[in-house]
Amino acid sequence: MTAILLDGKKLSQKIKDSIAEEIKTLTASGKKPPKLATILVGTDPASETYVSMKVKSCHAVGMGSEKIVLPQTTTTEELLAVIDRLNADPEVHGILLQHPCPPQIDERAAFDRIDLKKDVDGVTTLSFGKLSMGVETYLPCTPYGMVLLLKEYGINPEGKKAVVVGRSPILGKPMAMLLTEMNATVTLCHSKTKNLAEIIGQADIIVGAVGKPEFVKADWIKPGAVLLDAGYNPGNVGDIEISKAWEKSSHYTPVPGGVGPMTISVLLLQTLYSAKDHFTPPLK
Repeated sequence: MTAILLDGKKLSQKIKDSIAEEIKTLTASGKKPPKLATILVGTDPASETYVSMKVKSCHAVGMGSEKIVLPQTTTTEELLAVIDRLNADPEVHGILLQHPCPPQIDERAAFDRIDLKKDVDGVTTLSFGKLSMGVETYLPCTPYGMVLLLKEYGINPEGKKAVVVGRSPILGKPMAMLLTEMNATVTLCHSKTKNLAEIIGQADIIVGAVGKPEFVKADWIKPGAVLLDAGYNPGNVGDIEISKAWEKSSHYTPVPGGVGPMTISVLLLQTLYSAKDHFTPPLK
């Protein structure tokens, strides 16, 4: 058995090319291109880099972009006022608030102020609730990116045992719900789970989303498993010991170049959906 690399870079570019073509068609008919607004509070270097990447990606596909940089001393009320303005702007189709905000900010209140129809990052509690109930909404970008990778390579989770390691509200939990929606039998684990190696050893699909370098060991994984590594840690390693595990897998995502590139592409894709006035299509 030869392990197949799930090439996130390749699929990400394919999605961006499709978005660019749709935007060309929209603008040719006299309509304005979709517009994504990004909000950065403070001067965190990593956040500045991520926001710049998102703005650059918008321009690359012909999408409009509004970058808002607020000072480190911004209050929650000041941030909410900015979000209210963007919610009311009909030319803005998506709003992204870059995490993390400075400690004085009530980040959850700020995320939840984003209009559901502009929550193209899938971060509000309302979007999470709709996802959990199987109601159409915008999805958290990284989990949806992993789903699109599965679909692109013809991997059907139906009837398979899936283990998600990590329970964050924007990664592990929604990924478990998406796999459940696709008829997998899902076990949601974390760093405190007992008998973790035994549980992972039964999995047909393993999602690393715990934020700890090479936490999921190669010798826990059964031959033929599908490995989706959403982690990115110092040393360019993910949450799964991919360097040793990839040869025994059927499919695997590299780190970097696997799940990571999908996140921004999905953000742009859901901004396009918002401009077309519909939510992300059902998975089935």
